[in-house]
Amino acid sequence: MKHIVGSLLLCALILIAESPALCGSLKLYDISEREMVTLESVLPRLTAGRIVLIGEHHATAAHHEAQLEIIRAIAETGLPLAIGLEMFRADSQDVLDRWIEGKTAVEDLRKAFSDNWGFSWTLYDDIFHYARDKKIPMVGLNISRAITRQVAREGFNSLSPEQKGTLPFVECIVDPEYMEFIKRAHGSHAHGKTNFNFFCEAQLVWDKAMAGRALEFLNTRPGFMMIILAGTGHVWKKAMPEQIRKQSTFGNTVILPQVPGEIDAERATLEDADFLFGNE
Repeated sequence: MKHIVGSLLLCALILIAESPALCGSLKLYDISEREMVTLESVLPRLTAGRIVLIGEHHATAAHHEAQLEIIRAIAETGLPLAIGLEMFRADSQDVLDRWIEGKTAVEDLRKAFSDNWGFSWTLYDDIFHYARDKKIPMVGLNISRAITRQVAREGFNSLSPEQKGTLPFVECIVDPEYMEFIKRAHGSHAHGKTNFNFFCEAQLVWDKAMAGRALEFLNTRPGFMMIILAGTGHVWKKAMPEQIRKQSTFGNTVILPQVPGEIDAERATLEDADFLFGNE
């Protein structure tokens, strides 16, 4: 940086203006160019499509801090923006709407959050408050845990017509690499007690339903883009982004956290994500 004093002064002025994202330290690893880049330098690429998906390990605070910095940077471009959440079911949309409208107290939102999600509210608190302060719509993308649990145990065809509702039909047909991912997840979570095909169907109905919910919102709001926050397994390009690609023509960008032994700058390809953050 050529003018350190000038940059520090600029950051001080930005902080006074309550717009700290512009002097944040977030760097992204650009997989296409194989180099580190600043968030600011790639904003035109992030905002060229309708959807940006940002992965997380749910209990890792640094991942949520990075998500908020990206949300701030895109919001400050002035583009109409919404935030899609794995953390809330679609049937809890009313409480999210009332939160953004300033009609719900934080205690009531936290109670709804606990009903929807099993991780600490404090990890997400800043994101929810920033969205309310800036009037950024938040959209619940998830489906009932009872649905995914039943599909994992008994298969998609076990659902009643009422349970299926508008859920897309699923069957366990995926590319080999994604199949291996599902097999690893099945081995680590199902303890060998569930039928693999049913477990695979549950994963797909989860991804398809969340993708469909995001697209439903965007199709009714042509000028908006959406930032989707979800676990890395859903944000990986072969998961929810693939379902978005199959269901729409909307461009999307995938940003995943670098996690040792899972995904890193040395091994990641454009079949995994477009950018990585963390572990610079």
